[in-house]
Amino acid sequence: MGFEGTDAVDGQRVVDRLRDDYARLSPAEARSVSATLLADGVFSEPYCEWLPTWYELGLIAPVRYGEWRLRRVAAAVASAAGVTVTAPRFSRPRDVTIDGGPALASVSGFCDRFLLADALLHVEWFVHVAAADGIAVPDALVERTREESLSYYGGDRDRLSPEVRQFQRLLFADDEWVRRVNDQYGLDSALFRLWETLLRRERNRLGGSTES
Repeated sequence: MGFEGTDAVDGQRVVDRLRDDYARLSPAEARSVSATLLADGVFSEPYCEWLPTWYELGLIAPVRYGEWRLRRVAAAVASAAGVTVTAPRFSRPRDVTIDGGPALASVSGFCDRFLLADALLHVEWFVHVAAADGIAVPDALVERTREESLSYYGGDRDRLSPEVRQFQRLLFADDEWVRRVNDQYGLDSALFRLWETLLRRERNRLGGSTES
């Protein structure tokens, strides 16, 4: 997207230092890592609220345990570098209206709710993590992406503007992250494979010459 500041943190050096000794991270690197861990930790519970009740109830216990673990690691990394990092607050259905009505009024199926949640919450996740990395994401783009995406995935809008569509296509690339986690940790999770499929399908669709 051409954002300024994308080279402020050397990602490979961060990975190497995490593998060796997280206490060697610079304050900027530790802030980046801690912000990402906190964002990951608090992401899933609000995400579940956008999905059917059976899904939320089935995942709430492991989601809260995962948040606890990630918060502990984030606190240790931040403390070692002497930095302070706060967790973001993600939107929940009760916080949002779409085209003037309740957020989920026109969205019922699992797939549609999954895509709506990702289109909104992943923007919020990215903005938080990007700020910690020193990446300047234009406020106007964020607001436009939020407004268009909510109406497109949960309301009456029939297409995204080209810049918003490109932004969302890049954000939906977390299908690759889901696949790597599933493979590298040997999870063989049917749920992870479902997430990967839905995300990849949407990313590919947004990358096409026309929208269906």
